[in-house]
Formats: sequence, C-alpha cells, structure tokens
Amino acid sequence: IYVLDLHVFYTLLSAIVGGLIGARARLGEIRSIEMVHKRFESFPEAFVRNLQPPILDRLQRNMPDAQLSSGTNKSYASRFSPFWNEIVKSLREEDYITNREMELLLIPSNKGSLNLVQWPLFLLSSKIFMAIDLAVECKDPQRELWEKITRDEYMGYAVVECYYNVEKILKSLLDNEGRLWVERLFRDANESILDESILVNFQLNKLPILMSRITALTGLLMHDETPELAQGAVKAMQDLYDVVIHDILSYNLREHYDTWGILTKARNEGRLFSRMQWPRDPEIKEQIKRLHLLLTIKDYAANIPKNLEARRRLEFFTNSLFMNMAPAKPVREMLSFSVFTPYYSETVLYNMSELRKENEDGITILFYLQKIFPDEWKNFLERIGRDESTLDSELQENSNDLLELRLWASYRGQTLARTVRGMMYYRKALMLQSHMETPLHSDIEDGFSGVDMANTHGYELSRELRAQADIKFTYVVTCQIYGQQKQKRASEAADIALLMQRNEALRVAYIDIVDTLKDGKTNKEFYSKLVKADADGNEQEIYSIKLPGDPKLGEGKPENQNHAVIFTRGNAIQTIDMNQDNYFEEALKMRNLLEEFDSDHGLRSPTILGVREHVFTGRSSQDLPEPVTYGSTGRELSRAFWNEKNGYRTLQMQSAQEHGVHRTKQDTSDAMTGHVGEVSDVVFGDFEKHARGISSKLLFKMGFDGRGLGKDNQGIANPIQVEDRLRYVTTPRKLEKVSSTLKEDKLLIAK
Repeated sequence: IYVLDLHVFYTLLSAIVGGLIGARARLGEIRSIEMVHKRFESFPEAFVRNLQPPILDRLQRNMPDAQLSSGTNKSYASRFSPFWNEIVKSLREEDYITNREMELLLIPSNKGSLNLVQWPLFLLSSKIFMAIDLAVECKDPQRELWEKITRDEYMGYAVVECYYNVEKILKSLLDNEGRLWVERLFRDANESILDESILVNFQLNKLPILMSRITALTGLLMHDETPELAQGAVKAMQDLYDVVIHDILSYNLREHYDTWGILTKARNEGRLFSRMQWPRDPEIKEQIKRLHLLLTIKDYAANIPKNLEARRRLEFFTNSLFMNMAPAKPVREMLSFSVFTPYYSETVLYNMSELRKENEDGITILFYLQKIFPDEWKNFLERIGRDESTLDSELQENSNDLLELRLWASYRGQTLARTVRGMMYYRKALMLQSHMETPLHSDIEDGFSGVDMANTHGYELSRELRAQADIKFTYVVTCQIYGQQKQKRASEAADIALLMQRNEALRVAYIDIVDTLKDGKTNKEFYSKLVKADADGNEQEIYSIKLPGDPKLGEGKPENQNHAVIFTRGNAIQTIDMNQDNYFEEALKMRNLLEEFDSDHGLRSPTILGVREHVFTGRSSQDLPEPVTYGSTGRELSRAFWNEKNGYRTLQMQSAQEHGVHRTKQDTSDAMTGHVGEVSDVVFGDFEKHARGISSKLLFKMGFDGRGLGKDNQGIANPIQVEDRLRYVTTPRKLEKVSSTLKEDKLLIAK
C-alpha cells in the first residue's frame, strides 16, 4: 500500500511539475490551425530572431530612423517568406495540399514598392466581401466603419492592400489622359479619407458593382496578351470608368469630372483607354494575379489546409518558433554533422508487381493506399497533370508517371526511399539558409538596399551553395550487402542506384567481398567501399579500404555502420533508422540544435541530444498487404501521438531522463544478450550512459517522423542478463531514478 501511495503521489507531482515546465517552455502555444491564422503576424519576427543569425540588428543600426520604423515588419516578412514558401512547396511536393491551397498559403515576396506587409491569401480570403457588406450596410460615420473593419486585423490588411494595388495597377496600364484620371480619382479619395468625408463623396453602397468590374478587368490581364484579350480589356476599362463616374462618385464630385475638358475630349474621341499597356513587369503581373484572387476567393480560412498531416506539421513548426532556442550561427560557421542510415535488405522502393499483388482478399497495396489517403492520391494526380478519373493502368503507359507512382506509394510505407528523401531535406535547408545569408554578409554596411533576398529561384542549382552544404552535411546509407545485391542483379540494387542518381549528395557505403586465390586456396577479402552517382548517373567509387577480416561480429547492424565511420566528417553524428522520416521545416532548426552541444546546461555540455519523435503506431489488419502492415494486428488504421509526457519533462529536469541509445552506439557484447533482436537496447544504452557519466538533453522544440511496427520489445527485465550488471549496480550514478524509458531513435552524438 505504501508503494502504491508513493506511485500515486509521484504521478501527481510529475504531472504538476511537467505541466509547469511545459508551460514555461511554451509547449502547446499553437494548438490548432485557427491559432496559426490568428498568430501568423508574429511568425516572421519570431522566425528571424530564433532561426536566423543575429545579423538583422546590425543591419537595422545602419538604417535611417524613418526607414527603420516603417520597414522593420516588412523586412521581417521578406526574410521569412522564402523559408515559409519552401515549406509550403515541400508540402505540395509531398501531395499533402492542392495547387490552389499552395497558392493561398504562399507569402508574396514583400520586396516591391508597396509600403505594407502582404500576407498569404488564406488569411485574407473572403475578407474583402465581408468589408464590402459592412460598408454597404453602414450608417455610421467613417471612423466607426473603419473601427468595425479593423476589429478583424486581416480584414484591415485586405482592404488597404486592395486599395493600393488597384491604384498601382491602373497607373501601370494607362498613360496620358487615362493616367491623369486615375491620379485625380485617388487624390480625391485620399483627401476624403483624411477629411473623414468618404461616405459623403463616394457611394459605398455601390461597391459590389465596382468590385465586379475590377474583377472582370484583372481576370483578362492575368493572361498573356492577345488581340481579343486586349480588346476585351479596353471594354472592361470603359465599364469600370462608367461605374466610377455614374455610380460611385457623389453628385458634387461627379460634376468636377464632367466639366474636366481634357478628360471629356479624350472620352468623346474614344482615345481615353485606347492605348492600354499590357502588363509586362513581373511585379505588376504578380499583383494583378493576387488582386484577382483577393476579390474572388470565398474559401473559409479555417479549411486551409484540409489535410490533417499538413495541419499538424504547420502547427508544430509555428509553435516551436516561440520556444527558447540556442542562437543559430551562419552556415559557414555552424558545426558540421553526418547522418547514418543502416540498411540490409528491406524495401527500397515499391515496384509495380508489389503494388499490384493481391492478397487473399483481393486487396493490393496500391488500392489500400488510395483508400486510406484519398486526398493525397487526388493531389498526386493533380501534380503530374492527370485527371482524377485516371486509371492505374494509364499511368504505366508513361515512364515518368510510372516512376512518380512508385515514389508516391513508397513515400507512404516503411521504405529507404522515404528516409533518404527526408534526410536530404537537411542539404536543401542548408542551401537555402546559405543563399539567404550571402547578401547579408556582403551588404551588411548598406542595410537592405539593393539586396533581393526573397528571390530564391534556382538557388538549388548554385554550385557554391551545393558545395557549402556538402561541407557541413554528409549523408551515408550503409547498405551492408549492396555488393552482393549488385552481383545478383537484385531489384534493391537498382533502386539504390536510382536513389543515388536522384540525390547527388547521397553516399552509399557497403562491404565488398572479393574471392582471391592464395597458395592454392580460395580466400575472402573484405573491402569497405563508398560510392556515389556521377554526373552521368553512373556509379562512381570514391574510396575502397581493405579490412583485416569479416567485420560482422554478433549482430550485424552495429558493424554495418561502424565500418563506414571513416567516410564521415564533422562534429556530430546522427543515426537514423530506415523507418524514419524528416521534414523540411524541421531541418531548418538543425543549426540551433547543434549549438546545444556548446551550451551550458549545468555540470557539463551535453554529448547526447534527443529530440521528440512523431510515432505512427499503425495497427492495420493482418489481411492487408504485408509490406504496409508488417504483420500488425487490429482494425484501427493509424493513431499518432507525440513522445512528450509530463513525466519525461520531470525526469529531464533531474538529468535522469532516459534516451534510448541506438544499438549501433554500444559495444556489441552489451547490445545483444537476448535470443531475438529486441528494442531493449534502450535499457542497455541508458544504463551505459549513466555508468559512464554521459550528460544528455531532451529537446521538445524539434520533431521528426518515425514508424515502428511489429517490433519485439523484451522490456525492462533484460538488464539482469547483462554480464557486467555488477558495474551498473555499483556505479555512483543514482540508477534508482530510472523509472521510465523513452525510445529515442533521433540522437546526435558528439564525435
């Protein structure tokens, strides 16, 4: 009874303490997509201050006071937009969102002359229609009308942006008398706003008609110029002029335009809008498209994006922006790191025979995936330019579509292709960060003048950026029997070669066995080799190192990576199983994560960093295809949870939190003492860590994706089988604190 009471007391205490620690760390600040919408305005500044080097303050000190006060928010947005847009594009490439949702989520470059921040359209959707309804029904003074509009902050942004965009677009289209008319019209409007007489000089109840005319004009200007469209644009401009003069302007103000000789003469002679200049400038074309969407989108913002996985990722990333992080260093000054992924003979890439193979119930993997991911399947067909009614057999007629189909299915299973794609996001993130820092270093004395930081077009093709990323990041997949697979011409070998061709920075290490004849006897020689794909897509051997003998001792998984350690470089190493994934937005935080190694956390700097893992314990039916379910049982399709409990945070505060050290990081004699390959390496690694006095830190601000299905966990009982258990028992560390273990496959170990 005493022990039971003690356990209850500890549970309550850990819940309270863990909750306070989580609140202090600002966990759960962004809990829903509605909170993402509401707090979006604060994301740019939080991103710049936490995930970028502290260069902005030096830049701001060099800026004039007027420019500093008016342009700070816009500068934050311009620096945040390239990263946010790449996150959105990665969601589209992964088929979590549609093309339309991508357009609504993208942030404008904010590099133009428009003196206000332009937010993504999903925040401004339907705001213009709501503002028009308020104006039409308003019987209050102008000040009260504007207060009603600005109660919704994004409605105010939408109205101001629409107003200034219409002015700028009309001025770019017209010249001579037409331009004079636009300038005078907006001068009168601005004076009326300052005099608070907008409701007197303009009939706002006719705004719906005006918006319909502007929408018709922008709908034509969005396309490339043709004689028919040019004629239609002139007519649309004339219709807009008639609505403004006869419906919008008050009687007194209309008289000034009717008696304006220059305007009347040009109108009578039919040359007022006869020479419209079709938009050629990219900035104007972008504003026309944005204005048209702003005036036509009626989607409810809470439904964007619709995919639950896309929502979860955006919620977690934006929440982490407000958490305390170690300051990021520039890419050229950050710690370098390597990533290992052990591979033996698991699935690399689904082939069509596997995808179309029926089980005893007549269900195929492809059919199963299409049914549990219906929205992602539709998004995939849209991405490759196919109709929703396209049959699977039609995709096989085109080699490119066939490969995309295989990749789409493989990215939704436990395949090496999915892990490689996720880990290569590190390189992409480093390239983008390096690209954004180049003008900051070169133009630090000039502030932001002449620096187009938002233009990221083609940055992945830059040789300098690729070289910089390759210096800081190395990814090695240790395919132990790749040489044997090539000799047998196995499909796995061809798929691994395909991954190397698609990822130029991917390196594959394997053990090559060569038969030699010595003294009339056949001997086996073992070589550790590292290969990559060259510019022509052919396999190129980089290193070949002769080993003293067979490196496989006991369990092969540790030695699968140990033989390839010589091929890595850097200050830290991360071990990633091939049942794990990564996201582009989380890869942006790697610079901050590496700085934790040099941070002061008490007794010593940590040598192990553990980060939270989003685990899918998918329990699908055994009757479904084996490569998807891995023999799991039950009917529940997938349940996701975060490995973050109040108890874990409480133990971390006491430096007693257990991080499951990968068995590849342990001595083989300690790693395997049972009769099967279990997940209990967590226990052995935890005890070994405490026995050696190794410090560790668990981070909740960064997360990855992992899926563990059908694994055998022997539990906490296995430590009694460890041969050197006496050393664990007599260690000065307080092992009695070990009341909970956490499986953490995402570790960074300082080399």
